[in-house]
Amino acid sequence: MGIRSVLAVALLATSVGGASAQESEVLFAHKHWQVSVVGWDDGSIGCVAEVTAPGESFSIWTFPDGAVQLQFYSSAWSFGEGQTADLGVQIDRRAPWNLTGAELYQNSVLFYLPDDQAGVNFITEVARGNRLYLRDADGVDVQNYSLAGSSASISALVDCGNVITDTTPGNPFN
Repeated sequence: MGIRSVLAVALLATSVGGASAQESEVLFAHKHWQVSVVGWDDGSIGCVAEVTAPGESFSIWTFPDGAVQLQFYSSAWSFGEGQTADLGVQIDRRAPWNLTGAELYQNSVLFYLPDDQAGVNFITEVARGNRLYLRDADGVDVQNYSLAGSSASISALVDCGNVITDTTPGNPFN
Protein backbone atom coordinates (compact mmCIF):
# COMPACT_ATOMS: atom_id res chain seq x y z
CA MET A 1 0.00 0.00 0.00
CA GLY A 2 1.49 3.40 -1.01
CA ILE A 3 1.78 6.43 1.27
CA ARG A 4 -1.22 8.07 -0.45
CA SER A 5 -3.43 5.06 0.37
CA VAL A 6 -2.18 4.89 3.95
CA LEU A 7 -2.68 8.63 4.31
CA ALA A 8 -6.24 8.48 2.96
CA VAL A 9 -7.11 5.82 5.53
CA ALA A 10 -5.38 7.83 8.29
CA LEU A 11 -7.21 11.03 7.31
CA LEU A 12 -10.51 9.21 7.48
CA ALA A 13 -9.61 7.78 10.89
CA THR A 14 -8.60 11.16 12.29
CA SER A 15 -11.68 12.93 10.92
CA VAL A 16 -14.06 10.28 12.35
CA GLY A 17 -12.50 10.36 15.85
CA GLY A 18 -13.22 13.63 17.61
CA ALA A 19 -13.30 12.53 21.25
CA SER A 20 -9.80 13.83 21.95
CA ALA A 21 -8.14 17.11 21.10
CA GLN A 22 -5.59 15.43 18.84
CA GLU A 23 -5.19 12.09 17.08
CA SER A 24 -2.28 10.97 14.96
CA GLU A 25 -1.36 8.10 12.69
CA VAL A 26 2.25 7.17 11.92
CA LEU A 27 2.68 6.95 8.15
CA PHE A 28 6.42 6.35 7.90
CA ALA A 29 9.32 5.61 10.25
CA HIS A 30 13.02 5.56 9.42
CA LYS A 31 15.94 5.55 11.87
CA HIS A 32 15.00 8.02 14.65
CA TRP A 33 12.41 9.83 12.49
CA GLN A 34 8.72 9.28 12.07
CA VAL A 35 6.16 11.01 9.87
CA SER A 36 2.55 11.28 11.02
CA VAL A 37 -0.70 12.83 9.96
CA VAL A 38 -2.37 14.65 12.85
CA GLY A 39 -6.04 15.57 13.19
CA TRP A 40 -7.57 17.84 15.79
CA ASP A 41 -11.16 17.79 17.03
CA ASP A 42 -11.90 21.07 15.21
CA GLY A 43 -11.40 19.23 11.89
CA SER A 44 -8.00 20.71 11.09
CA ILE A 45 -5.14 18.47 10.00
CA GLY A 46 -1.39 18.64 9.60
CA CYS A 47 1.60 16.47 8.86
CA VAL A 48 4.71 16.22 11.00
CA ALA A 49 8.18 14.73 10.55
CA GLU A 50 9.86 14.35 13.92
CA VAL A 51 13.17 13.13 15.28
CA THR A 52 13.15 12.34 18.99
CA ALA A 53 15.47 11.56 21.86
CA PRO A 54 14.36 11.16 25.49
CA GLY A 55 12.72 14.45 26.52
CA GLU A 56 13.76 16.21 23.29
CA SER A 57 12.47 16.53 19.73
CA PHE A 58 12.83 18.47 16.50
CA SER A 59 9.73 18.56 14.28
CA ILE A 60 8.80 19.95 10.90
CA TRP A 61 5.06 20.58 10.52
CA THR A 62 3.16 21.17 7.26
CA PHE A 63 -0.41 22.41 6.99
CA PRO A 64 -3.03 22.49 4.20
CA ASP A 65 -2.40 26.19 3.54
CA GLY A 66 1.25 25.39 2.72
CA ALA A 67 2.68 26.79 5.96
CA VAL A 68 5.76 25.02 7.33
CA GLN A 69 6.59 25.32 11.02
CA LEU A 70 9.67 24.18 12.92
CA GLN A 71 9.21 23.00 16.50
CA PHE A 72 12.06 22.38 18.92
CA TYR A 73 10.86 20.71 22.13
CA SER A 74 12.57 19.99 25.44
CA SER A 75 11.05 18.81 28.69
CA ALA A 76 13.75 20.94 30.40
CA TRP A 77 12.33 24.21 29.00
CA SER A 78 9.48 26.14 30.58
CA PHE A 79 8.37 29.26 28.73
CA GLY A 80 5.36 31.47 29.31
CA GLU A 81 3.09 32.85 26.62
CA GLY A 82 3.95 35.72 24.31
CA GLN A 83 7.72 35.33 24.60
CA THR A 84 10.00 35.43 21.57
CA ALA A 85 13.71 35.05 20.98
CA ASP A 86 16.21 35.37 18.18
CA LEU A 87 17.93 32.03 17.71
CA GLY A 88 20.28 30.37 15.30
CA VAL A 89 20.26 26.99 13.59
CA GLN A 90 23.25 25.42 11.91
CA ILE A 91 23.23 22.20 9.93
CA ASP A 92 26.60 20.46 9.96
CA ARG A 93 29.24 23.08 9.12
CA ARG A 94 27.07 25.04 6.69
CA ALA A 95 26.27 28.72 7.14
CA PRO A 96 23.95 29.32 10.11
CA TRP A 97 20.31 30.31 9.72
CA ASN A 98 18.70 33.04 11.85
CA LEU A 99 15.31 32.36 13.44
CA THR A 100 14.37 35.94 14.19
CA GLY A 101 11.37 36.28 16.52
CA ALA A 102 10.92 32.57 17.23
CA GLU A 103 7.95 31.98 19.54
CA LEU A 104 8.72 30.47 22.95
CA TYR A 105 5.71 28.57 24.28
CA GLN A 106 5.67 26.12 27.19
CA ASN A 107 8.32 23.51 26.31
CA SER A 108 8.71 24.54 22.66
CA VAL A 109 10.42 26.95 20.34
CA LEU A 110 8.20 27.54 17.27
CA PHE A 111 9.18 29.18 14.00
CA TYR A 112 7.39 29.45 10.63
CA LEU A 113 9.67 29.09 7.62
CA PRO A 114 9.31 31.73 4.94
CA ASP A 115 7.21 30.71 1.94
CA ASP A 116 10.02 31.30 -0.53
CA GLN A 117 13.25 29.79 -1.80
CA ALA A 118 14.93 30.30 1.59
CA GLY A 119 12.38 27.98 3.22
CA VAL A 120 12.95 25.36 0.52
CA ASN A 121 16.73 25.71 0.94
CA PHE A 122 16.44 25.15 4.69
CA ILE A 123 14.39 21.95 4.25
CA THR A 124 16.88 20.76 1.61
CA GLU A 125 19.76 21.31 4.06
CA VAL A 126 17.92 19.33 6.74
CA ALA A 127 17.33 16.48 4.27
CA ARG A 128 21.02 16.40 3.33
CA GLY A 129 22.40 17.05 6.81
CA ASN A 130 23.79 14.88 9.58
CA ARG A 131 23.27 17.08 12.64
CA LEU A 132 21.25 20.22 13.41
CA TYR A 133 22.45 22.63 16.13
CA LEU A 134 20.02 24.99 17.86
CA ARG A 135 21.83 28.01 19.32
CA ASP A 136 20.94 31.13 21.24
CA ALA A 137 21.39 34.62 19.77
CA ASP A 138 25.03 34.66 20.94
CA GLY A 139 25.81 31.41 19.10
CA VAL A 140 25.97 29.22 22.21
CA ASP A 141 24.72 25.65 21.69
CA VAL A 142 21.34 24.97 23.28
CA GLN A 143 20.51 21.59 21.75
CA ASN A 144 21.43 19.40 18.79
CA TYR A 145 19.56 16.75 16.85
CA SER A 146 20.55 13.84 14.62
CA LEU A 147 19.37 14.20 11.05
CA ALA A 148 20.07 10.56 10.13
CA GLY A 149 17.08 9.38 8.12
CA SER A 150 15.82 12.90 7.45
CA SER A 151 15.97 12.66 3.64
CA ALA A 152 13.49 9.78 3.39
CA SER A 153 11.34 11.28 6.15
CA ILE A 154 11.12 14.68 4.49
CA SER A 155 10.14 12.96 1.26
CA ALA A 156 7.30 11.23 3.15
CA LEU A 157 6.38 14.58 4.78
CA VAL A 158 6.13 16.22 1.35
CA ASP A 159 3.86 13.37 0.17
CA CYS A 160 1.69 13.82 3.26
CA GLY A 161 1.58 17.60 2.76
CA ASN A 162 0.54 17.14 -0.88
CA VAL A 163 -2.34 14.88 0.15
CA ILE A 164 -3.69 17.17 2.88
CA THR A 165 -3.45 20.11 0.50
CA ASP A 166 -5.40 18.10 -2.10
CA THR A 167 -8.14 17.36 0.47
CA THR A 168 -8.72 20.98 1.46
CA PRO A 169 -12.37 21.81 0.72
CA GLY A 170 -12.88 24.31 -2.04
CA ASN A 171 -15.22 25.38 -4.78
CA PRO A 172 -15.91 22.28 -6.91
CA PHE A 173 -17.05 24.50 -9.82
CA ASN A 174 -13.65 26.13 -10.39
